[in-house]
This record gives sequence, structure tokens and C-alpha cells, in this order.
Amino acid sequence: METLGNLESFVRAAEASSFSEAARRMGVSSAAVSKNVARLEANLGTRLFHRSTRSLTLTEAGELFYQQVAEGLETIQGAIHQIGEAREVPAGRLRVNLSPSFAYDYVLPLLKTFKQRYPAVVPDWHLEIRRVDLIGEGFDVAIGGGMELSPGVVARELAKLHLVAVAAPSWLEGKPLPAVPSELQGVDGIVMRSTNSGRLLNWTLRDHGEGRFDLNLKPTAIMNDPEALCSCAVMGLGVALLPLDRAWPWLQRGELIRLLPDWYVDLGVVSVYYSSKKSLPAKTRVFIDFLLAHFQESLCQRFRAD
Repeated sequence: METLGNLESFVRAAEASSFSEAARRMGVSSAAVSKNVARLEANLGTRLFHRSTRSLTLTEAGELFYQQVAEGLETIQGAIHQIGEAREVPAGRLRVNLSPSFAYDYVLPLLKTFKQRYPAVVPDWHLEIRRVDLIGEGFDVAIGGGMELSPGVVARELAKLHLVAVAAPSWLEGKPLPAVPSELQGVDGIVMRSTNSGRLLNWTLRDHGEGRFDLNLKPTAIMNDPEALCSCAVMGLGVALLPLDRAWPWLQRGELIRLLPDWYVDLGVVSVYYSSKKSLPAKTRVFIDFLLAHFQESLCQRFRAD
């Protein structure tokens, strides 16, 4: 199999009728071009050039070979150039996997700004709740929590994922605000059911130090979706442990009250996952940087309770 350098040396020498001029166009030495052509002739078992002190012309075999390889060389070099541009210029289809709720609340609202900044990038987003094989399924980026770092995949933290205890003012009416976690033990609550195991979930509260408390609520309603839990809490059906980012709008409007403000449940982090290869396409690199910057500047406080 001939190297691209051997073939390019031959084609450029044929076009210029000169080893030295071919070397100038390629940015290498004349000796390197001559050596590449000699190696190509040896491999093919035929002379491609008539050489003299004053001229360099193609042999009959050289003419035929030139006609066969010149166009192909340009195609290959064009493809290499395009790959180089794709690595440097943000462009092309960007395949992203993320959950619908996270997309609607935090990523889709950023899309207009991102497209204005990088108009040649085409978002191809898959909104679904499942753990994907990032590399095997051909995704550029996945966003979520708790994904296993398979070989070739790295993660960058976007935000902490914390649950907080909340209740509606109507439920709290006439009741003293709890001061310690034990005062919530066994009270009426909206409880989360695991979509994977079907079991009711119990949580361990923690504080800023070493404090831990296993909290069990008395189910007055059971849901398997955080939005449904939030709605039930707003209705005044009981205490709920909600992701802080889900409860945030209701807390800001006063429709929910955070209980035990020094306590929370640590569920880990939400991360952006991508290939660990060194030469990331520009479209992937700028999207990751864009997300990280936005979360660090304006969204982290909606997620972390500590």
C-alpha cells in the first residue's frame, strides 16, 4: 500500500515537471520528493519519469498512472481538509441524549442563543429517559446523572442534585415548623415510587456536617414522577422530598415552603458525558463549554441545597 506522501510527490512532480518545484509547493525538500518518487517506482516495478539534468517528463507508464491517481489524490486531500475544518469550525449535526424534563427546563431555553453563536451546528436531540451507550449509539453528548463511565467516556459536572423537604402553606397551617428531622418522621407525605424496582423510596437526610437521618413518611399519595410529587405537594396533600430545581419556582412564589433548610438528600450530580478522545469535533467542544458556562453562571443555585 503506497503512502499518501509517495503519491503526492509523484503527482506534484508530474504537474510541475520538476522535483524542486514540487518540493516548494509541498513545503518539503527536493531530496524528499525525489526519494518518495524513487520508492514509488521501486514498489510499482516501473519507471514513471524520464530524468535528465534539464528536464523531467513522464514515461508512458507514468502518464497512465497519473491519469488514474491524480483525481483520487485531490479527493482524498479534500476529505482530509474537511475533517480538519470540522475539528476547528463548529458545524454539523450534534446528537445529544437527555431527559425531556431537563431539556424543557434548562437546555431548550438556551438553544436560540447557542444557534445564534454557532449557526452551522444542527441540534439532533433525543429526549428520552434511558441510559445510552454514548459511543456505541453514536451520540456526541449525553446529559444525566449516574451514568457508568465506560471506557472512552468522561464526565463533567453541571450541577449537584439535591432533594429538599417541602410542604404547602395550607398543609402547614396550624402546625409548628419542624426544627429537626425527627419531627417529620411518620407525618403525611407524598412518596416516590421507583420506576425501576417498583418499591417506595425512603431517603437519608444529611446536614452540612456529619448529621444523618433516615426519614420515613406516611404515604398519603404515591407517585413515580417528580412533577406529580410537586403538584401533590402544592395541593397540600403532605410533605414531599423534591429535587430542588423542580421545587424552585414554587418556592420562589411561596406556594411551597422549604422545611429543615439545613438538611437535604444528596443524589449525586447531573453531568455532561462525552468521548474522551483528544480531538473532539468543534461542534461538541463548544456545546460542552456553552453548557458548563451557563450552569456555573446562573443555574447551580437551583440545584444544590448546601
